[in-house]
Amino acid sequence: MRHALLWLPARLAGEGGILLPWAPVILGCGIGLWFALPWEPVLPHYAVAGGVLPAMLAARLWAGDHWHPLAWAMALLATGFLAAGLRAHSVALPVLDFRYYGPVEGRIIGIDRSQSDAIRLTLDRVILQDVAQQRMPARVRVALHGDQALTPEPGQVIALTGHLSPPDGPVEPGSFDFRRMAFFDGLGAVGYTRTPAVLMDRAAPGDQWVNRLRAGIRDAVMARIGGEPGAFAAALLTGDRSGIGRETLDDLRASNLAHLLAISGLHMGLLVAFVFGVVRGGLALIPPLALRLPTKKAAAVVALGAGAFYLLLSGGNVATERAFIMVSVMLVAVLFDRRALSLRSVAMAALLLLLWQPETLMEPGFQMSFAATVALIAGFRALTGRFSPHRLPGWLQPAVALFASSFLAGLATAPVAAVHFNRIADYGLIANLLAVPVMSVLVMPAAVIAGVLAPVGLSQPALWVMEQGTRWILFVAGAVADAPGAVSAVPTPSPVVLPLIMLGGLILCLTAGRVRAFALPPVLAGLVLWSQADRPPLLVSGDGRLVGLLGPEGRALSADRGQGFAASSWLENDGDLATQEEAAARPGLSGPAAARVFVLDGWEGVALRGKAGFAQVADACAAGRLVIVAGRVEDAPPGCALIDEALLRRTGPLAIRPKGDGTLIARPTITQSRLWQRRTLPPDEITIAPGRDIELLEATGTAAFGQRAQGPTAPRAPVTGPDDQ
Repeated sequence: MRHALLWLPARLAGEGGILLPWAPVILGCGIGLWFALPWEPVLPHYAVAGGVLPAMLAARLWAGDHWHPLAWAMALLATGFLAAGLRAHSVALPVLDFRYYGPVEGRIIGIDRSQSDAIRLTLDRVILQDVAQQRMPARVRVALHGDQALTPEPGQVIALTGHLSPPDGPVEPGSFDFRRMAFFDGLGAVGYTRTPAVLMDRAAPGDQWVNRLRAGIRDAVMARIGGEPGAFAAALLTGDRSGIGRETLDDLRASNLAHLLAISGLHMGLLVAFVFGVVRGGLALIPPLALRLPTKKAAAVVALGAGAFYLLLSGGNVATERAFIMVSVMLVAVLFDRRALSLRSVAMAALLLLLWQPETLMEPGFQMSFAATVALIAGFRALTGRFSPHRLPGWLQPAVALFASSFLAGLATAPVAAVHFNRIADYGLIANLLAVPVMSVLVMPAAVIAGVLAPVGLSQPALWVMEQGTRWILFVAGAVADAPGAVSAVPTPSPVVLPLIMLGGLILCLTAGRVRAFALPPVLAGLVLWSQADRPPLLVSGDGRLVGLLGPEGRALSADRGQGFAASSWLENDGDLATQEEAAARPGLSGPAAARVFVLDGWEGVALRGKAGFAQVADACAAGRLVIVAGRVEDAPPGCALIDEALLRRTGPLAIRPKGDGTLIARPTITQSRLWQRRTLPPDEITIAPGRDIELLEATGTAAFGQRAQGPTAPRAPVTGPDDQ
């Protein structure tokens, strides 16, 4: 028995150098554990995690060699847990905890576009009327609707009259948590304005100089390259997508070319590789320098500087930071005469990023970037081990390399993209084969040359070349997106599916020999669970204004407009390509907009909204219906199965299923009480029975919870919507 217990540690210890790539995986498990907890860890929890570190160090020093990998694994788990907690407490800033309408003043630090193509501003140095400083959000994001005379620029101080509210949480149990992302981004409120924003003060000299430089480059590029190609080129150079239209973005996503917009590994790698090659080649042409200087290391230093400037210019978003860390590790490896591109260098980059920003583990960008990189390194290593590419004709080698890299990266990122975005671009490989070479050979080199020549006014020829490349990329995106069957929708699987598939991929890429056979079971288990994805028959939005009933033709929605973010998210999670308007026209809900009637497993329900709907609450309760009200009800009739604002504030959006015994089970969305969402947790499940009030209980199950608050008997207008997120 003892020998059996020692087999795995001995096996791992014998692998030696291949253990380092597993370090960020184990560190990520500790981070994931911290994020998965339903309650906020407190000092004793961190003390236990901190105590693991010296204990594991002692085991590393005095235990047998066979146990060293296990000691390191436990230490990494504890480190990940501690790093996530430290990061969360270090970025904690005030979050608006009520709905606000009134004057908003702040300095512009970010400009982008909302889901509905409206200009959206991120403001800091925020001033809200009658809000104490300790409750003032550090940053707010406001979408500009209506007629706007202001031309926003970074550093400007503006004032507007706006609607603000706290960032919304998930739109259904287990879905994307915008509130958590906003917390780590320092975003304390989101909202919109329909009145013109007013310029209060121009940007001070030196204030927001990086963002102003980005804006200046964006404007200069768009002035020389017109239309969508110019906006696309500006986004490649500065990361500013505010000039790109919604239709272009949709085409890029449908063709799997949206990654070309994100300044990430591809862009940083192409730029750094081009600069490295030019500098090294240029120095080689000067014999006195080539004979006396380590040209390879000199080129690495210059390329590292170019990458740092590109990081600065791009605005320093997470994807670019991740890419810069990766290329920095690789270039530093060149300086120390190490292999530049290896699983070790990727592991070091992942470790640095996870320790610096642990929350990136939860983001699809991090998962897709490292999945693609690991797959490319492991895949090409396996391919070159089986046959030599030099056997191919010279003209064919780049084509084969391009096909292999696109295939491997696409295969590695497809599950991540499908889980997070519920889309598979069926012709994505073809689109990338047509577009990525142009990006590599024309667009990025031309961008570097234009940047070098711009100070002397000679950038126009390079920008012309860049324009031709961007026009081709957009043409490919449009043609592929318009092709029949360009996009397939997939439903959202259970939370364990992606970890299982990723585990199988990691075993395949990071191990050798017969151990790789263990990659197949978790992948198959994940795919089987995915094929059995079961969507909730009834969904209720967090304010009760939108209800979605799953039927034979897909989910039918109670309204064709409003709550667009929730509507689009529900349909995407169903694996449904329909728009909100199309889903609202489906059979399943009937009656006027104020009182939409539906049937779920023999239960008749009604979704009431507006003053006309609110007046029907008593009659609907008397008829024994499941009553969903977009507002707060005072003194509801006894025995009424009522879902109103008071209940939804405690639970968040609800996913409702029939239990089979004549009752319904509702799952709340609020399942965590964390720094970004301080709430008393409702029960995991709520039973809805005919003729009974819906009553929540405390976690102990001993006291009434969430009795309907007294207040106005009229619904309040929603403050935020999809445009604000």
